[in-house]
Formats: sequence, structure tokens, C-alpha cells
Amino acid sequence: MNDQLALRRLVDARACALAGREPVRSTELFTPDGRLIAHQPDAAPMGERSGPQGLVKNHVTRTRTADQPHRRDQMAHTEQTWDQECDVLVVGSGGGALTGAYGTAARGLDTLVIEKTGHFGGTTAYSGAGLWLPGNQAQARDGVPDSADLGRTYFRAVVGDATPHALQDAYIDGAAATVAFLEDNPHVRFEYRPFPDHYPASGRFEAGRAVFPVELPAPDGPHDLLDAVRPPAWAQRLGLPVPDGPLTDGRALIGRLLLALESTGKARTLLHTALTRLVTEDGTVIGAEAAHDGRTLRIRARHGVLLAAGGFETNAELRREWQDLPGADWTMGAPGGNTGDALIAAAEAGAATDLLDQAWWCPSLRFPDGSAAFTLGLRGGIFVDGSGRRFANESLPYDQMGRRMLAAKAGTTPDNPVWWVFDDRFGGELPGITVVPANRQAFTEAGLWCTADTLEGLARQIDVDAGALRSTVRTFNGYAAEGVDADFHRGEDPYDRFFVSGPATRAAGAAGANACLVPIDSGPFHAVQILLGDLGTKGGVRTDTRARVLREDGSPIPGLYAAGNTTASVSGPHYPGPGVPIGSAMVFGHIAAADMAGQDADR
Repeated sequence: MNDQLALRRLVDARACALAGREPVRSTELFTPDGRLIAHQPDAAPMGERSGPQGLVKNHVTRTRTADQPHRRDQMAHTEQTWDQECDVLVVGSGGGALTGAYGTAARGLDTLVIEKTGHFGGTTAYSGAGLWLPGNQAQARDGVPDSADLGRTYFRAVVGDATPHALQDAYIDGAAATVAFLEDNPHVRFEYRPFPDHYPASGRFEAGRAVFPVELPAPDGPHDLLDAVRPPAWAQRLGLPVPDGPLTDGRALIGRLLLALESTGKARTLLHTALTRLVTEDGTVIGAEAAHDGRTLRIRARHGVLLAAGGFETNAELRREWQDLPGADWTMGAPGGNTGDALIAAAEAGAATDLLDQAWWCPSLRFPDGSAAFTLGLRGGIFVDGSGRRFANESLPYDQMGRRMLAAKAGTTPDNPVWWVFDDRFGGELPGITVVPANRQAFTEAGLWCTADTLEGLARQIDVDAGALRSTVRTFNGYAAEGVDADFHRGEDPYDRFFVSGPATRAAGAAGANACLVPIDSGPFHAVQILLGDLGTKGGVRTDTRARVLREDGSPIPGLYAAGNTTASVSGPHYPGPGVPIGSAMVFGHIAAADMAGQDADR
């Protein structure tokens, strides 16, 4: 396939440079029996830990010189040298990675988690942490009459034959067991919250079937693990301090999984540690190399390596090559990670790939610094393209709206944005949700928020045809009066209506017949720039029902597993419901853990 060939060329041309393996001289820490242990840079929030006890004590120091980089291909049956050893190496620290790490540690396997950045959680920590896991016990506690069969009916109706049915079944059938296994630990607890499935298909739950982590109370004083959880997106993007109080949403999920992991006494973690390559012997993955503190760590993994390090959404070169996008500035991927390192390392080891042109798309608010932030839940306004006309139902689920933008080639380049047009009935505030708040003054100064007393004046500012914009708004206002969007059927689906049932929409004067259709007739008028963003890429290595990474011929690579956005998604080019990305990552992390432990994933 073309994507696979492109990846092979990239591997051949760039692998050594990406690995960055240069001769180094470094001071290292050793136990009295001569076993090397990793040490954490002074700036890191936490160092290597072994369960709750922390860094191994009674160490001594000595210095070694790495005269030359390790050979790229190790000869079979030659003696390997290792800086660290473990049963299972987990690359990444999002929901899928930590579920897998907890799964192996809870089964008694010595587990090492490495994370490229200085924070745990990846993009999961930014998320609302909805988990699409049909038929689980948290749903049952809250009276949601779901089951694996109902979830399968809906998932199959949406995804069809885009991915193997056996892989879909592994996800659906593993959902309940994953929740049960995690909730066996007292640190992990989930609850149901309404959030509609995305498609009008058989088996759909119009009120939704997602579960969420229960918020996690703040610790009493410093806590190395919880203090290193990635800040909320808004705090990290705007450089603001993290407020005191409980961990919520994605941060609650990561915090709870970290506490569960710590409670096993069988886990260690290393921040600021980036995978550079996998080590193989006779076709089996037996370990990895990682960059840490200016040198290369060689880590042996006796039972296997789990790659769950996100996608390649922050890698501008790969986004341009595989997705024909201008770069990587508009993603919600966590900064510093999600650069495709795990994908490239797996390809070097012979992994097949798929869906490299795909992402979890979403409309995003463009920020003055060139970044963009996930935007959803419109309570008013319309989206117009460069012609001044609507091109979709603005209340669509975010991935579907993103795909409409792709199809219309609207908002896919900086010089062809989408404009979110609304009037002043919202008090000069955005009539929707954006995960990073917008400073109106800064946006106005950057030309990203335009305001005018008339639609004609607004059209001049955003460089669209005034007649077309005026006609578009007049037609939309007619639909609002009638309660029917004859062009795009906005407001007819339960998802459309989910965000407009509150007092804010009623205060804005939405018509009772269709609260999604709010007239645009109370000047001054506003236009805010929207671009095509994403919550992460969803193309990567191909895996089987046991989360094993596959070669091109369909055979598994022994010792290598993957989950989450490092893999080609089980949902293919579809986004069936809120929580599919993290939910599927966690299920396959759970399945991988059981397989590495030689156990059944049913519990």
C-alpha cells in the first residue's frame, strides 16, 4: 500500500537521525550489586519509582564511556547488554498505556512505564475522558440497560467492514471485563453521564452510553505521581497555574490509573524518556532503546513491549506527507509528545500500517499564536466558507463536522478559513464550547475576531461576498422562524439538541420549535475564525484481537503489542460515539496485558 511504502522510505532515510544515538559520556547510578538504575533529571517532576517506595536506595555512582552507538541490527544469539530490565515495557502514559501497565503489574509482572515528556497522561489528560465501553458494570449501577450485543449492533452499523469484524468484537466483548478489572482496584471508579452516540443507526443510545472517571480528590500535600499529571489544556496552553482542587475528567482518569499502578508495588516510571528504537532478536522484540538524560538506555523486556504513545499529530512533516495538511499546529495533541516515534520504531521492526491519512477530526478555534483549540457544542451562529455560504449542519458531532470541512476544503489552510458568524444576543461571548478560552481583545487585534454593525461591514472584514453572506443569513433566519433547516437538517438529531437545552440558549431567544436555529439579527455581528483541527491521528500499526502488532503478511511480531492512537483504529474512518478513542485504547491495553501475562483477558 502507498502509506506503507512511504513509511518504509521514511524509516530508511530518517531512522538514525530520529533515534539520535550519539556517543555520550555520563554519570550513572548503580545498586551495590552493580545493577544500573535510571536517574531523573533535576527538572523532572518525578524520577524512576518502584511501587510506592520510590527510587532505589543505597546506590553508588561510577562513570562509563559509550565509545560508539549500539549496532542497529543485533546478530542472533549474541549476548545483549542492558541498562535496565523488566518483564513489560510500556511506552506512553495515556489511558491505554496505563491500563496496560496496571494490567501487567497487577498480575505480578515487573512493569516499566516510559514517557517522553515531563507529564503523565498524554492527550488523555486533556480530554473529557468519556469511555465508550458497552455493557459495563458502571452503566448497570446507574441503570443504563446496555450490553455487548447492543453495542456491537450499533458499532457494526456505523463501522461496517471498514475494519475486521473480529477486531471490532474483541473491543466490544472486552469492554465490560476491562471496567470490571480496573474497578477491582479501590483507586478506580467510573460513573455514567449522558452524551449521545454520534450516528442514527440501529443500536444507538440517544442519551449516550459513555462512562466517565469519578473525580479524584486532591492529595493531602505533595504527591510525586499526581503532581506530574499533565495540566488541563487551557492551563498548559495559556501558561496558567493549575488550580487547587480535585482532578477531573481526563486528569482524574490518569490520576486514578497512576494510583492503581502504584498500589501494585510492581511498577516503575520514567519521565523525559523517549523511545528511539526497538531491539529485536530472531524476529522477536526483546527490548528497546530510549533517550534519557542525554544518553541511550537499553531496556530489556522479558514478556513484551506495549506501544501506546499516541499518534503522530504533532509531527508537522508526517502530517504534510500523509495527510496533506499544512503542518501540526492545529492539533489538540499534547505538546512534546505524539510525534510518531512509536510508529516509526514499530515500522523498523517490520510492522504493517494502515489509516495513516485519518484523524479524529474536529472544528477548532484559531488562536493568535497559530495554534487551535477544539470547539464543540454550538448554541448559536453558523459556519460559512470563503464564499460566504453554509456547507454543513454546524451542530454535527465534531468528527463529522471536521470531515465536512475536509470535503468542502474549508478551513484546511490558513488562507481559506471557516468563519463562525453570530450576532450580539450572546453578549459578545462565543456561543459554544472551546476547551481553551478565547481572549476577545487579543483575537480582535490578530484579525481572528471581527465585529461590525452590519452584515455588509462584516463581509468586508472577513473578505467574503457581501451579497452571499446577507443571503445566507436571511435564509437561515427564515429556517429559524419555521423551526426547520431545509438545507442541512440542523436540530433534527438528538446529538444536535444535546448542547442547547440549557438556560443559556433559552436566554439567547432560541425559537421553541428548534433550539438549534437561533436567528442572526441583533447587531453588532461577529465572525470568528475556525480551522480544521483534530484530537489526534488514528492511523498506525495494524494489530490483531490480542493487541499484537502485525507484519504485512498478517503474522504477529513476537513480543510487540500496541494500543490507542499508535494503532490503526478499530473504528476505521468513523467516530461512532464519545469515548471510542480512549475506550478502545484501554480495552486493547487490557487485552495486551493479559496476553503478556499468559492469562485470559475476561478478568
